[in-house]
Amino acid sequence: MLFNFLHLVGAIATIGVLIGLSFLLPEENGKLDRTSSHFRFLPLFSAIWLFGAFGNLVFTLADLFETNISSVFERTMLWSYVTQTSLGRLQVLETLGALLIFLLSNFLKKNGGALLALVLASVALSAPVFLSHSSSLGSHGLAIGSLIIHVIALSYWIGAVLSYALMKDDDRNLALPRLNAISLWCVIAVITSGAANAWTRLRFSEDWFSRYGALIALKVMILSGVLLIAARLRKGRDGAWLKIEIALLITITGIGSILNRFIPTTSTTTSPDRVTEITGTPMPLSPTFSRISLEYEADALILGFLIFITALYIKGVVTISRRGDTWPKGRTISFAVAIALIDWATSGGLGLYARFSFQYHMIAHMILSMVAPIFLVLSAPITLALRALPAGRVKGERGLRGLVVSALHSLPSKTWSHPIVALVIFDGSLFALYFTPLFGELMSNHFGHLLMNFHFIAAGLLFFYIIVGIDPNPRRIHYLVRIVILFAAMSIHAFFSVALMSSSTLIDNGYYQLLNRPWSTDLLADQRVGAAIGWAMGEIPIVIALIATFIQWMRSDNREAKRADRRSETDLAEYNKYLSGLASRDEEK
Repeated sequence: MLFNFLHLVGAIATIGVLIGLSFLLPEENGKLDRTSSHFRFLPLFSAIWLFGAFGNLVFTLADLFETNISSVFERTMLWSYVTQTSLGRLQVLETLGALLIFLLSNFLKKNGGALLALVLASVALSAPVFLSHSSSLGSHGLAIGSLIIHVIALSYWIGAVLSYALMKDDDRNLALPRLNAISLWCVIAVITSGAANAWTRLRFSEDWFSRYGALIALKVMILSGVLLIAARLRKGRDGAWLKIEIALLITITGIGSILNRFIPTTSTTTSPDRVTEITGTPMPLSPTFSRISLEYEADALILGFLIFITALYIKGVVTISRRGDTWPKGRTISFAVAIALIDWATSGGLGLYARFSFQYHMIAHMILSMVAPIFLVLSAPITLALRALPAGRVKGERGLRGLVVSALHSLPSKTWSHPIVALVIFDGSLFALYFTPLFGELMSNHFGHLLMNFHFIAAGLLFFYIIVGIDPNPRRIHYLVRIVILFAAMSIHAFFSVALMSSSTLIDNGYYQLLNRPWSTDLLADQRVGAAIGWAMGEIPIVIALIATFIQWMRSDNREAKRADRRSETDLAEYNKYLSGLASRDEEK
């Protein structure tokens, strides 16, 4: 209990300091003032988090095996736990994340580095939540995803307020608008995710009127009180109000921890079967067009991310529209299509059946890595961000827009945007995933399945951003090179598909066999159909990208020719003017 408290407090405090370093504190060309109290507290908070996370791992192992602490440190027991159990691996991930932040705490100098550390801290904190109590209550994707969003949003909210409390008065005045914006986003996320998670636990049961339901009501009441205090914050307040808000937020966190430790027993609660334990959802009926089109099993984490980036995109379009600028409607439509495709392939009927059949998994894979990314890069999100994000708050501060520009020109961006690197990530990962035991391992747990889906999207975005992207690129890649890369990708993808179709063994490491589905029982035939679908669906987007690249090349040549003509006309006009001047001087003589 003590270590669980320490790891939670340490993580929230660490995240708060990193939010301050990333967004709230003033900077000059990205460089932060090392004399800030945030730099003094970061090693301490991350050390507390590391100590709590490691202690939590050790005591969890001792409780599971009902043994003393000294026995836990035996090499065989500890090694088996952290390598062969999902909970052990996720707890190690959190511990390593806290350790890495502790080691890097004395080397952070810019807000960009602090932002990367903040992303790492968020992943590390949320990792063990994937195996929380909610995972056994049905609606697995909605329960776990909403709980993770709830934990992260609440941590950001508390952390941002804590970071604000550590600031000097002058810095507070500068940081207040950004703190208000962060708090608003977090409030929306906390309320919606909390409601979704409570729904997965209680639904229409009588437990709404039990002690468990009373705790939820108390949490809502305190949250409402915090909102009223936060509203006063926007009008200016003294330090007493700040302390009260922090105390109430910590109380909300404590109530949430209690709620997460207890599962209400309702009349509708049933013991999950083996399929539900593996996939998080009961076995669906045999696939039909209507079921694949209309079924919906929300993966709240991906759904929440899609809602978040959609809100940011809409806000960006509204921001530039209020300035009197225009944003092409085609780009907005392209963005909407991409979001809809990703949602269908992860939470829709296709995403549901992708967990149970390899052929539907491959359709979802192709949509996530080859179809949706094309629409997403054509929506020009980076260009929109550069036009909509604000500049620095004071002279010399690069601000959020400058942070994006700096990220575009950074060494990692130049490395990732190299066409060979993008090709290796895009096509090389196919062989690493499907011709090793990795595929079966990732499919067997929620965290792995989520990681795989995000990889598909990221790899496709990187590849098509380089090939057909209209956003600023840190590298100027000639169109001929792009075409060669496309032909290489087409050849590699065809070779992969043929190799998979020719395989006489299953590649899922026994995953689909464990499901024992009543439809499409020939697993090898299902695998070969999936390989054929992957071949067909993979070639078509590449051909479309090839045609688009040719069109962009022709347009680029036309623009260059027009520029050359304008330069020639300008040079000719200047030369004629020069000759006229000579003629005038000759006449005067």
